[in-house]
Amino acid sequence: MSGSLNITSAIVDPALLDLPWNRPLDTWPDDSIAALPKGISRHLVRFVHLSGYVIAIKETSVELARREYEMLRSLQRLDVPCVDPIAVITNRTDDDGEPLEAVLVTRHLKFSLPYRALYSQRLRDDTATRLVDALAVLLVRLHMIGFFWGDVSLSNTLFRRDAGAFAAYLVDAETGQLYNGLSNGQRENDLEIARVNIAGELLDLAAGGRTDESLDPVEVSDGIVAAYRSLWTELTGSESFASSERWRISQRVERLNSLGFDIEELAIKTDDSGTRVRIQPKVVDAGHHSRRLLRLTGLDAQENQARRLLNDLDSYAAALTGKDLDEEMVAHEWLATVFEPVVRAIPRDLKGRLEPAEMYHQMLEHRWYLSQNESRDVPLAEAVGSYIENVLRFRRDEDTMIDPATGTLTLPVEVPDEDDWRARV
Repeated sequence: MSGSLNITSAIVDPALLDLPWNRPLDTWPDDSIAALPKGISRHLVRFVHLSGYVIAIKETSVELARREYEMLRSLQRLDVPCVDPIAVITNRTDDDGEPLEAVLVTRHLKFSLPYRALYSQRLRDDTATRLVDALAVLLVRLHMIGFFWGDVSLSNTLFRRDAGAFAAYLVDAETGQLYNGLSNGQRENDLEIARVNIAGELLDLAAGGRTDESLDPVEVSDGIVAAYRSLWTELTGSESFASSERWRISQRVERLNSLGFDIEELAIKTDDSGTRVRIQPKVVDAGHHSRRLLRLTGLDAQENQARRLLNDLDSYAAALTGKDLDEEMVAHEWLATVFEPVVRAIPRDLKGRLEPAEMYHQMLEHRWYLSQNESRDVPLAEAVGSYIENVLRFRRDEDTMIDPATGTLTLPVEVPDEDDWRARV
C-alpha cells in the first residue's frame, strides 16, 4: 500500500490491513469478494471476506463515511436494529499516489436479505405487505428514540425472516439525524418519504413484471402509514376509563407485551373526583419476548421467533404435570431435550438454509399441518424428518448468489413458504 492509511475501527482486527486499499473498490480481485445479495445503493458496495466473517465496504466521501460510522455506533448503543459499524478508512491512495475515496466498513448481517432478494420470479402481495409492516415497526422504534431517517425506503433496509413475518434492520444512516425528540411534523415528513419511496420501488418492480398482477404498489405503500400510526398510538397514546375498571391497566400492559414491547414506566392519574383513571406508557422498549427467551435459554432470536419458541416452551412446561420445577429449570430441560435435538437433526449441508430459530418455527408449522391433514398428533421426530425432506431441501440458502464481476442478482428458484406447505404435505 502506498501512502499513509488512516483506519478508525470499532474492532481490533489486523486483517483489515491486508485488504487491497490501494485499489478502487470496483477493481478488487474476485477472490476477495463474497457472493452475497445486495440492494440498490447510491454508492459502490462490495462484500468481502475478513477473518471468518463477511464485511460490507462502501466507497463514499470522508465526511459522509465518518458521519455514518458515528451515527451507526450511536444507534447501536441505543439497541436499534441496524448493521454493525466496523471501520472508517481514509487517506487511501493508489500505487501512483492518486487519492481514492474513503470507505465505510460494516459487518454483514447474517441471514439478512435486501427486499429484491426475497422473491423469485414475482413479488407477492402478502410478502410486500409483510415487508412494509416490518419497516413500519422499525420506523416507530427509530422515532421513539428521536432519530429522523430522512431516506426511509425498502432499499435502505435489510430484512431477516421472523416466524412468518420479517424483522427490519436499518442499513443506511447517511441522511439520519438524532434529536432529543421528534416533532409531529418531522415524523410525518419521514412517513411521507417512506410512502413515496416504497411506492416508487414497487412500481419499478411492477414495470419489470416482477410483481403479482393483484399487487397495487400505491395501496401497499399506503399501508406503512396505517401500520405506523396504529402502532404509534398503541405505544404512546393515553387511555381513560372508570376507576372501577382498573383491570384495564393490566390489559394495556399485556397488550403492549403481546406487541413485543416492555413498559419501563407507566403514568397513572385519577381525576379530582376519583371516578376516572388516565394511564399513559412513558417509556416503551422493544424486545419483550426475545429478552425473556434469552434470559431463560440463552437463545438469541427475533421477536416473533422468540414468541413462537416461548409458546412451545410454555406448552412443554404445561405437560410436566406432577413436577415441581421452576421456570428456569423447565427452560433448560426443554432446550436440552427438544430444541437442540431438532437443530442437531438438520443435515450439515442444509444448516445454512435458515437460522436455527426460524427452522424450528417452520418445523412447528409443518408439524401442525401434518397433524391437521392426518387427524392425529404427529410425533416430533416424524415431523422433523418430514420437514427436512419435504420443505427444507426445497429452500435455497439465504446466501443468494450474485455475480462478483457484474453485481447482477441471480434469482433463486421459487421458495416454498407457509402457504405452500399444505400442498407439500
